Amino acid sequence: MATSPALLFPSPSSASSPPSSARVEAVVLFNVCDSYVRRPDQADRVIGTLLGSLLPDGTVHVRNSYVVPHSESADQVAIDIDYHHNMYASHQKVNSKEVIVGWFSTGFGVSGGSTLIHEFYSREVQNPIHLTVDTGFTRGEASIKAYISSNLSLGDRHLAAQFQEIPLDLRMIEAEKAGFEILKSTMVEKLPNDLEGMESSMEKLYILIDEIYKYVDDVVEGRVAPDNRIGRFISDSVASMPKLSPAAFDKLFNDKIQDNLTLVYLSSITRTQISIAEKLNTAAQVL
Repeated sequence: MATSPALLFPSPSSASSPPSSARVEAVVLFNVCDSYVRRPDQADRVIGTLLGSLLPDGTVHVRNSYVVPHSESADQVAIDIDYHHNMYASHQKVNSKEVIVGWFSTGFGVSGGSTLIHEFYSREVQNPIHLTVDTGFTRGEASIKAYISSNLSLGDRHLAAQFQEIPLDLRMIEAEKAGFEILKSTMVEKLPNDLEGMESSMEKLYILIDEIYKYVDDVVEGRVAPDNRIGRFISDSVASMPKLSPAAFDKLFNDKIQDNLTLVYLSSITRTQISIAEKLNTAAQVL
């Protein structure tokens, strides 16, 4: 992965022997997106702490994160340091191996205020990384970048902080990758409901089955050389399916749908009762 040109901002940040790359788990990205959705109305972006470890090869492995309340203007930044330290102490009680490795922010690239925040995290840990997640889809997708910072000096005088992009490795299992692709490339007014999600999944499954049929036909007709590995995979997949008659499958499917609809109905009643109770409690306090 090619790195971008350095970004310069006036700030006395210090770093030596910085990490060579970053590895980020999918849960960190989902935490960042969730914190952005829940941000205060007046906030343009959110920031937070990255937790993980430094691997022997110089790679920073980011495994967890938490948001840190802050406010910023054109020339100053205020961070809730007590909240940051309390959250870190709580995380240490659960997993002492996850230490501070840097910080994240939402938005595209590095801004002037980022240097002040990076200076704070440079006092918390040596050589912190800065992870940016473009939740505003500036270029049509959720761009994710990792940066390190070093000093530009003239003699003993600090002139600027140099932010340099480093290679970023996103580690995801198949289920996480499917969710990330939705966040990465799609801007929607609302999340799909269960029925819409099932419909989308069935359409993708139909496309995959159609591709398998085409591959098998090509092998049988001699248009494609057979691959024993693929053949065993298809055989195992077919053998794993339960042998059900169409009537039995329809009954099983309809029973499951009825159970889901019952849960949705009960959840709706519960929300209605809670809402009514809150209104009655508010009216009683007013009276």
